[in-house]
Amino acid sequence: MQQGKQVLERIIKKFGFYWKLIKSLQTGLLVLTDLAGYISARCPMDSWRTLLGVAGSLFLAVSGSTILNMVLDRDMDAKMERTAGRPLPKKLVTPSEARAVGLILGAAGVGWSLYLAPLYGAVVLAGLIFDVLVYTHWLKRRTPWSIIWVGISGGMPILAGRDLAEGRIDFVGILLALAVLFWIPTHILTFGIKYAQDYHSAGVPVFANTDGLSKTRLIIAISTIGTVAAMILAAYQMEMVIGFWRTQIILGALLLTLTITSILRPSAKLNFGLFKMASLYMLGSMGLIIFGL
Repeated sequence: MQQGKQVLERIIKKFGFYWKLIKSLQTGLLVLTDLAGYISARCPMDSWRTLLGVAGSLFLAVSGSTILNMVLDRDMDAKMERTAGRPLPKKLVTPSEARAVGLILGAAGVGWSLYLAPLYGAVVLAGLIFDVLVYTHWLKRRTPWSIIWVGISGGMPILAGRDLAEGRIDFVGILLALAVLFWIPTHILTFGIKYAQDYHSAGVPVFANTDGLSKTRLIIAISTIGTVAAMILAAYQMEMVIGFWRTQIILGALLLTLTITSILRPSAKLNFGLFKMASLYMLGSMGLIIFGL
């Protein structure tokens, strides 16, 4: 009995380590965009089984890619105060074990996606490749412009969901993917400003260090305008219920106002507020798509 309890405790502890490795909040948001993309073309929903397949396949694929990214970034994470406590830098999980788990989860997610539909699986696979190989392995430590590729990767889930429902890549799906692509620099660069010293210590180029704060805030402003414009146009094209469409406009106006204010009156407090608002904006936008059609 005691031995069984100890085994259970070890399993629970190991699960906790991997729950941190998959960045559950980030993974959850990407799964939500996938579901929003699917529901945007299939509302009301005609198959709960398919909806569960969409969520499950993307959760596995994103979890796998995130773990693989953590394996590649473990030396960098060990140098940054913000990330030094993660399971891999603290040697709570071995790199070989984490790599194996990441590959298994990623392969399972992509395989499930391909089973649902070849086009859906291809888009999910493209997102994984852009995230792990192009962004993390190739460009992240070389150029701050790597955010473009992680933005493309981040836009794949919502495009995949839309494609699965439509059976093709359509204009709305591209707009939704662009909205996420433009949103990611706003999200990442505000974070880069806050933790600029950490990234400098790890040798990772971010705009706050390579080009200065003024240019970084200008890029944030351009990306914010892009995401708000793409999201509002997508909402219009989807013929979102007028009340929800107006709410989408209000959310965009709030995000733009905070972005402009952070340029005119830059401060650490406003920058972190913009980071939080960007997350709430994307979460709210996905909710409006799911419930406003």
